[in-house]
This record gives sequence, structure tokens and C-alpha cells, in this order.
Amino acid sequence: MKRSTKITTIIIIFFLIIAGVIVARTMIGMHFQKKFSKRPLPGIIVTVVNEKIFQNKVETFGTAVPIRTKSYNIEKYEIVSPIQFNQKVNKGDVIAKLKTRNIVAPFDGVIGKRNFSDDIKVSESSIIINLEDASVLYVDVDIPEIYAPFVNDGLPVDIKFSGNKDKIYSGTVDSTASRINTEKRSLAARIKLDNSNLEILPGALLELTIKYNKRDSLSIPDTSVLLEGNKVYIYKVNKENITKKAEIKIGTRNEGYLEVVSGLIEGETIVAEGLKKVRPNGKIKPIKK
Repeated sequence: MKRSTKITTIIIIFFLIIAGVIVARTMIGMHFQKKFSKRPLPGIIVTVVNEKIFQNKVETFGTAVPIRTKSYNIEKYEIVSPIQFNQKVNKGDVIAKLKTRNIVAPFDGVIGKRNFSDDIKVSESSIIINLEDASVLYVDVDIPEIYAPFVNDGLPVDIKFSGNKDKIYSGTVDSTASRINTEKRSLAARIKLDNSNLEILPGALLELTIKYNKRDSLSIPDTSVLLEGNKVYIYKVNKENITKKAEIKIGTRNEGYLEVVSGLIEGETIVAEGLKKVRPNGKIKPIKK
């Protein structure tokens, strides 16, 4: 056999092998495509974009102070009968019977004994008692300067204290200072809290959340967003149940929901949960939340 004939034969065999590989791969691909095309569509939880109430917040701490306090310095030898401390009294009740006079409550309140620090000089022969009206409490706080333009009288305040962390008490901004404290770079504000059931003791440290700029805004679940660097994305779902990745702008967060600033309109359907199962331009089986 001539050399040229051998080369031609080798070339033909080579191309036949290549052709066989291509045909085999095509058939295998068609087989798997057919197999996987029979798989059911992934069930994905979706939700409709709608409006919710959002508001900005300022969080701070403060100490509860009773609305009224009256102190009495009493000589022990004058006391005729034991004083009932930690007892609630009404205006006009006798809170201390003395040899020369009786002390009458000028307002409703609770009788307490004052604790003394080292810098208070009190004779061993005398005591100081307090009458405190804690039916209303005040809390004085310092608001950071950047929030000063937004904090006004009458704003709602959510209040918690360590004695009952599961309960939220309602208060309001009672007053604010007329100028910024230049040393603290803050605005002094006073919070007012109804405490008619006397659940909160004077002196308690309270957690305060001042709420402002209340508004209706488009909202989506916080489980519906993809964070990629500084950008936020969601998956829109059209009428054919095809997903499309889209960038949005978000604002504040409120109880598991995010405020939508731009990128969505009310009534659009988006993927709410299960983002890892979703592929851009893929078809899904929507499950309404």
C-alpha cells in the first residue's frame, strides 16, 4: 500500500471517530434533556407587592422619674406609731403620726424611705421619708443632634424595662429643648409615660424607641432580597411564571419587611422565599404566601 493511501485511511478513521463521539454526545444530551424536562417545576413561595406602614426610629435609654415627690425630715422621738412604708396612700391620708403634729399626704402616692449616700449628712436620731406619685413617669433623654430636626412634641415612644421585657409600654415626647447642647451635641427631650398601674418603679432604667416620619410605602419580605455588594436584587414573576432578576432600592426595615424606594410597583408578584431554587428566566410553580 502506498504511503499516501495509508495517510488517507488514517485521516478517514480519525474523522469517523470524531463523528462517532459527536453523535454519541448528542444522543446522550438529548436523553438527559428529555429526562430532566419531565421533572416537575420547583414550588416557590411568592407574594404580591403592597403597602405597609413604615417609620424611622431613634433608640435611647433613660431613668424613670415620678411626676411628683415630697420629702419629710422627721425626728424619730416624735413618731407615735410605725410608718407604713411602701404603702399606697390617698391625698388627705395621714402618713406619719407625730407627737406635735400629723403629716398629711398632699397628693396620692406611695410612702418610701430615702436611701442615703455618703455625701448626705443625716442625724442618727432622724429619718427622711418620701411620698412619690409614680402614676405618671418622666424620662429625660439626650437625642443625638442628627435626629433633632425630626423629634417633636407628641411623637409616640415604645418603652421597655428589664422587669417585664415582653411588654411594650406606650409613651409620648412631652417636651424638647429649644436649642442644641453644644457640649454633648444633643437635644434634651422629656418622655411622658402613663404608669397608673404602678408596674414600673421610679429609678428603673428604660429602653426607649422614639418613632417619627410615619408613612405608607411599598413593602416586601426581607427574605425576598439578594445582596450582591452594594446592590439589592429580587426576582419578579410574570404571568407565565417566568422569573426575572431586577435591581431595587430599599429604605428602612420594619418587623420582617423592607421598605421599597424604587424598582417595584404595587401589585407585582415577586419570589418571597427559596431564592436558592430560582434561576433567572426560569419557570416556577408559584405558591402564594
